[in-house]
Amino acid sequence: MAVKNRFAELHDDITAWRRDIHQNPEILFETHRTSALVADKLRAFGCDEVVTGIGRTGVIGVIKGNTTESGKVVGLRADMDALPIHEATGVEYASLTDGAMHACGHDGHTAMLLGAAQYLAETRNFDGTVVVIFQPAEEGGGGGKEMCDDGMMDRWGIQEVYGMHNWPGLPTGHFAIRSGPFFAATDQFDIYVEGKGGHAAKPNDTVDTTVMASQLVMSLQTIASRNADPIDQVVVSVTSFETSSKAFNVIPQKVHLKGTVRTMSKEMRNLAETRINEICSGVAMTFGGTAEVDYHRGYPVMVNSEEQTAFAVDVAKSVSGQCDEAPLVMGGEDFAFMLEERPGAYIVVGNGEGAMVHHPEYNFNDDAIPAGCSWWAGIAEQRMPMS
Repeated sequence: MAVKNRFAELHDDITAWRRDIHQNPEILFETHRTSALVADKLRAFGCDEVVTGIGRTGVIGVIKGNTTESGKVVGLRADMDALPIHEATGVEYASLTDGAMHACGHDGHTAMLLGAAQYLAETRNFDGTVVVIFQPAEEGGGGGKEMCDDGMMDRWGIQEVYGMHNWPGLPTGHFAIRSGPFFAATDQFDIYVEGKGGHAAKPNDTVDTTVMASQLVMSLQTIASRNADPIDQVVVSVTSFETSSKAFNVIPQKVHLKGTVRTMSKEMRNLAETRINEICSGVAMTFGGTAEVDYHRGYPVMVNSEEQTAFAVDVAKSVSGQCDEAPLVMGGEDFAFMLEERPGAYIVVGNGEGAMVHHPEYNFNDDAIPAGCSWWAGIAEQRMPMS
């Protein structure tokens, strides 16, 4: 693997940073300790500018090359937040915070970008400017959108932006990517079903919300099977079914359903939302009840730009010798907001065998650090080469 020798030298330090962050996980925008650690290290590395408080708790570091005559500005982004999961890894540096852990490897992403920032600040072997972006609240909080809304792209003149995520199951240090839609749009819905409650021995005197809601759950599956073009991707999952009464002999007055919708295009996203509303209205009318839909649009589809993806592949191949075609991912990623504002690409780096992300036994593989750092550094040096 053609990793940079400097990252072999820094490996122990970067691993120590990663494990310290792992031991002290912070959720959503509450990344105060992590953000302070990142800012302190960026200042110690000699970054030309370090700014905190972008997107509430995000951190920006600016590193100018030996020359900046190209006028190019490239953004490199890592996420910092953890998940509300109780850790079950048993590692000596396990989470010290009950009910919170780095179950998605953001500790590794942050540490790798810090390692790349140290190297780039030392060498500055590029013609242009690198903006390192450390983002809070990727896990459902939309921290990427908040950083963009704070004017990050325009303030630092970012022209392209690149992101990376670790990937269990892919050999350690190998890369995979795809051009175009990559990660899905992630929406949520609440459905409030109301009928007429009553005694379970007299169902004829009720409008049975349990039966009505059950019919809704099954009918919503027809969006994928009968409304969507079979070659399009859509997932509609009802994940919670809660009745207003828990008694054995009571037909409840209300039922609350929750669920998620995952799509890979704006057209399918609109279709799914429209059909959920239509199906709920129609089924409820059939039973003589009501169904109110509260539909929440979340992260948009994450779309890699063609040119930047091809470049990211070249850099990955220069590090590991290969870069695979990644499959579509129906999970969400709020780097999508940054890619809506600027062209760029998002790649995955192999984490080896082990538990998948968002599992209490997941752990970032420190052996992936040299490859990840080398890719970050390669993005800067190869996109903005010295003449």
